[in-house]
Amino acid sequence: MPADAAVLRRLYVTMLRIRLFEERVAQLVEAGEIRCPCHLCIGQEAIAAGVCAALATTDYVWGGHRSHGHYIAKGGELPALMAELYGRETGCAGGRGGSMHLIAPEVGILGTVPLVAATIPLAVGTALASKLRRDQRISVSFFGDGATEEGHFHESLNLAALYRLPVIFVCENNFYASHMGLLERRAVDQLEQAGHVHGVSSWRVDGNAADLMYDGAMAAVARARAGEGPTLLVCDTYRWRGHVGPSWDEDVGVKRKDELHAWLDQDPIAALGRRLAALGIPDEELAREKTLVRTEIESSVQFARESPRPDPKGVASHVFGLAKHAP
Repeated sequence: MPADAAVLRRLYVTMLRIRLFEERVAQLVEAGEIRCPCHLCIGQEAIAAGVCAALATTDYVWGGHRSHGHYIAKGGELPALMAELYGRETGCAGGRGGSMHLIAPEVGILGTVPLVAATIPLAVGTALASKLRRDQRISVSFFGDGATEEGHFHESLNLAALYRLPVIFVCENNFYASHMGLLERRAVDQLEQAGHVHGVSSWRVDGNAADLMYDGAMAAVARARAGEGPTLLVCDTYRWRGHVGPSWDEDVGVKRKDELHAWLDQDPIAALGRRLAALGIPDEELAREKTLVRTEIESSVQFARESPRPDPKGVASHVFGLAKHAP
């Protein structure tokens, strides 16, 4: 069912929250307040917003190293996310994980992992558990185009198809694995064909169009809940900032400087804003939403600054280790 005006407005606010949060994080990294490595998803907001809007709170989400947007779109609390980036005790992972290790089980975020393709089989595992429990929960794995070149990806798609598991594979295709372009790594750009080979229903989506992302996710969710098995969504988009950190990466020896400005013109938030204006939503209302979001973000920064650092005495807590064997 195509997104209506109310859904589009909700998508717009979610995308604003992601964009403005990430821009504020970029400023804080440059100022030296946030010192953990941060992989920003500026420019890719429509994918997280569109997919997570189609999910229930109880559905599971797994992410990778660039997952602030997934956390926000699925309902994670901004103060807990900001505090985690600051390494504070009140962070969503207790200040232990930083930017790349986020968790919020209360809204279905079971973890984000920076290892490429690592959470794809984890999503298949929770989907298998859901099928065995018959609880109607869906699992979603977000990953980049580079993950499609890992064995985990192909093995997971095969197993999910074999057992018709309720899992959605979301490939955020920003055309780069770190600084290497897609067609420098493979002969042709046919990422969606990988799903067809394994018997997984697959289609390509404009990852900068929030409404199309929502429609595609809704179709994948309907298939999963009906017991029709997994779906692979290949979502074309572009990250505006560097692979890691706030820079624009125009000087890394790749062709980004020739592409970047063309993609800036395809800003997913601006495009959705124009759509809402055409539907009769006044500019003043959208401006008011932006003001509210900025206030929320500044409150989260203040919360993080005032939160305590973890107690060093607890450094060994929550750590798995093997007992030393006697000689």
